[in-house]
Amino acid sequence: MKKRVMALLLVMAMVAGVFSGCSGNGGKTKINILRACFNLEAVDEAQVKKVEKAINEYIKDKIDVEVSIREIGSGEYADKAGNSVANKEVNLLWTASWEEGKIKTSNLVSNDMVYDISDLLPGTTLYGSMDQGQWEATKFDGKNYFVPVYKDNVEGYDLMYRTAALKNTSFNPSSVKSLKDLESYLADCKKQGLKYPLLLQKTAMFYRFYIDQFDFFTSEAESNFVAVDRNTDKVVFTLDTPQYKEYADLIADWRAKGYIHEDEYTKVVTDTTTQSQDWGVSWWTDTPNNAEANNRYGQDVTINPLTNRWAHSNSALGSCYCVTANSNKKQAQACIDFLGLLYTDTKLADLYTYGIEGEDWKVNSDGQVEKMGKKYNHSMWESVSALVITPEAGSPKDFAGAYKQFNGSAKTSSAAGFRFDESKVSAEYTACKGLFAEYGFIIETGGVAAADVSNKIAEYKKALMDAGAQKVIDEFSSQYEAWKKNK
Repeated sequence: MKKRVMALLLVMAMVAGVFSGCSGNGGKTKINILRACFNLEAVDEAQVKKVEKAINEYIKDKIDVEVSIREIGSGEYADKAGNSVANKEVNLLWTASWEEGKIKTSNLVSNDMVYDISDLLPGTTLYGSMDQGQWEATKFDGKNYFVPVYKDNVEGYDLMYRTAALKNTSFNPSSVKSLKDLESYLADCKKQGLKYPLLLQKTAMFYRFYIDQFDFFTSEAESNFVAVDRNTDKVVFTLDTPQYKEYADLIADWRAKGYIHEDEYTKVVTDTTTQSQDWGVSWWTDTPNNAEANNRYGQDVTINPLTNRWAHSNSALGSCYCVTANSNKKQAQACIDFLGLLYTDTKLADLYTYGIEGEDWKVNSDGQVEKMGKKYNHSMWESVSALVITPEAGSPKDFAGAYKQFNGSAKTSSAAGFRFDESKVSAEYTACKGLFAEYGFIIETGGVAAADVSNKIAEYKKALMDAGAQKVIDEFSSQYEAWKKNK
C-alpha cells in the first residue's frame, strides 16, 4: 500500500509539472511579445535576451507573467510580423494604423487576427492608466482590440523653418494663417540660392495641410479622394472641392516660380535632405516636444503651427499593442497584466524602452536619459506611456504634463470613432488607391504645369470613376450616415 501511495504521488507530481511547464516557470503564464526595432540598423539579439531576462527578474514578484521578446528591424517588420501572427507565434504584438499588410490595425480586425479585450479591460491597472477617451478613440465597432501607446495621440501639422535661412529675411512666421501666406518667404529663400525653398520631403501634403477642412478617415494620401467635409459633416469626393483645385494650383505655381524643386515629384529628395542647408521651410508633425527637431535634423529650426490638432479615428492608433486571436483567455489576461505594469511602473518602462541602465543608457544631471550603447535602443512613442517613462535628454521638464496638455487641447473630429469597412468595395477601393501614384502624387508635388492642372485633375477624376470611385464614395457615405445615427 505504501508503494502504491508513493507511486500515485509521483504520478501526481509529474502531471503537476507538466501543467506548470505549460504556463511558464513557477506557474507563470508565458507570453510571446513581438516588436519593431526602429533606431538600430540591425537587432542585437543577445542584448534583447539580456533585457528580456532583466524584465522577467524584475516582474517575477509583481505579476504572474513571464515574457519572451523578439524584435524585427522596422524595414522588414510588416512582412515578418504578419507571417509570425499567421503562424500563431505571437501573443502580444506591436503595430500601428500606418503599418502595412496583415498587421495594419484595420486588417487585423477584418481578418479576425486580433483578440477582443473589451471584457478583460474594466477594472484593470491598464484600463486605469489612461483616460477613457483613449479607449473610446481606438474602438472598432464598439469593441476594444488595441491598447494605444499614450503619446502625441492627436494629429496636427506645423511649418518648420530652417532658422539660419529665416534670419536672413524679415519674415515673421506668425503672420502665416494659410499656406499661401508663405509666398514672400519662399521668394526670399530663392534669392538666397536655396535649392528647396519649400521642402515637401517628397510627400503629397493635401491630406495633411487641409486637415482643418476635412477628416480623411484613413490618414493615407492614397485615399484622400474621399473625406468628410467638416463644415457639412458629409462624405465628399475631394477632387470636386474648391480646396483641391486651390492646392493643386498653388503647388503648380510655386513649382513654376522655382519654390518647389522637381526632385519632389521625381522622388530624388532623400530622407536626410532635412539635415542639409539646402532648404528654407518644410513641414513637421506637431508634438508636445517640437524642440526634438533640432536634434533630429542637426540644426536649429523654428516651428509654428499651420493647422489645428485633431483627435480622430486613427490618431490614437499611430502606435499600439494588440493581443493576437490565437491567444487563450489566460494569455490575453497576462498580456493585459504586463501592459498594465509597463504603463505604470517607471523602472519597467525604462528597462523595456532603453535597455540596461549603465550599459545602454544613463541618467544625466537633469534627471533625464542619455543613451549610451548601440545594442538596444527604443523610443517612447513605440514602447510605453509618456506618463510614466523617464524622458530623454532635452525633453520638457514636465514631460507627462506636456503630453496631457497636448492631447487634451485638441479638437475632436465629428467622424472620430468611425471606421470604414471596405469589404463590399475592396476591389474598387484598391484600384482607386493604386491611381494615386500616377495622378495624385504628381499633382500635389508640382509635377504638373500650372496651365495643365485643370486637365490633369479631370483625367484623375475620370480614372477614379472608371475604377469604381463612385461606388466607394457611396459605400463610405452609407456607412458614415448609419454610424452617425447609432453613435
